[in-house]
Amino acid sequence: MPRYVVERNFPDGLNVPMNEAGADAMGGVIMRNAEKGVTWMQSFVSADKKQSFCVYDAPSPEAIRATAQKNMLPVDKITEVRVLDPYFYR
Repeated sequence: MPRYVVERNFPDGLNVPMNEAGADAMGGVIMRNAEKGVTWMQSFVSADKKQSFCVYDAPSPEAIRATAQKNMLPVDKITEVRVLDPYFYR
C-alpha cells in the first residue's frame, strides 16, 4: 500500500481536547478513514498548532481527500513517500 504525507494548514490552530471528547473525535476519524481503506499512521503538529504533517497508508490520494472531506479536515498537499532509514547504510 502506498504511503503519503498530508500537509494541512489550520489558520485558527488545531485544538483537540485531551479528554473523552477528543478521544471520541479521533476514533471517528479512524472509523471514517477505514471506510475508504485509509490508515492514519502518525501526525506531527507545529508548535503553534497551525500546521500538521500526517502520515497515511492509503490506496490513493483521492481516498485521502475523500476521507478528509468526511472528517472536515483541510488538505493542502499530498506527497507519496518512501521510508529512508538512517541505519540502512550501517
